[in-house]
Amino acid sequence: MALDPQQPNPTQDQSSPARRAKPFLKWVGGKSQLLAQFDTLFPTTISRYVEPFVGGGAVFFHLWNTGRITDQAFLFDHNAELVNAYRVVRDQVEALMAILAEHQQQHSKEYYYRVRGLDREDVTLSDVERAARTIYLNRTCYNGLYRVNSKGQFNVPMGSYKNPHVLRAGVLQAASCALQNAQVEVRDFRAVVELAQPGDFFYFDPPYVPLSKTASFTSYTADDFSADDQHDLAGVFAQLSDLGCRCMLSNSHTPLVVELYRDFRIETVQAKRAVNSDTNGRGVVDEVVVLNY
Repeated sequence: MALDPQQPNPTQDQSSPARRAKPFLKWVGGKSQLLAQFDTLFPTTISRYVEPFVGGGAVFFHLWNTGRITDQAFLFDHNAELVNAYRVVRDQVEALMAILAEHQQQHSKEYYYRVRGLDREDVTLSDVERAARTIYLNRTCYNGLYRVNSKGQFNVPMGSYKNPHVLRAGVLQAASCALQNAQVEVRDFRAVVELAQPGDFFYFDPPYVPLSKTASFTSYTADDFSADDQHDLAGVFAQLSDLGCRCMLSNSHTPLVVELYRDFRIETVQAKRAVNSDTNGRGVVDEVVVLNY
């Protein structure tokens, strides 16, 4: 599917604290904690920005805040509920906040499980209602996880928050501002090559290669991210490099990752991990950043 060209927004004071955007969702593996280590690795100027695994969007919002993205952004993910939430924040933020205010007022254990169970019932929700449900569950579930079962049903239990902040108006409004010139789609990472132009900057943050057999957490959608997918992703990275795109990729520091990207520059960063069934994967761990520039 062809992407429609868009005109860049008028110049905005993106450095103003009141306008600084940040993730509106909690996201396991989100990159907010690594932005200081990443900052010197990013290009100083980015015309077209492409992120095939947008997740919580920490890198996109950081690049927007610092004025590096001068033209378009293309944000993709395989998770349809996540993509819908981004679109609604971009296009219907006021209507979204009205529903989130209701969720916040009615929040209780019974209410949480009633909202969680909507994907198990024969009900039709509008895009705004779906986005509000996604954000409400994200702000009130255990550890902010997004996890679904094989049927695509959200299955995370409620968290133990006394007063969860479901409606964060300033965060949503700033994110909406940042997203105005972003095209957001459900798209498989293999399909990004067809839209690539020389000079584009791609940032990849895929589900990580597990550090051990018990450390894997890839159920953001009903389909897990397999070793074959990791090999395909390395092939996409190489294709984009040959096309003259600048590429940056994050992943775990494992022999497989080092082997897959042995022909490229590999830097090491330190990340804190808290969500892991294997205690060896908690605490501060090494992660790799792969660069072709």
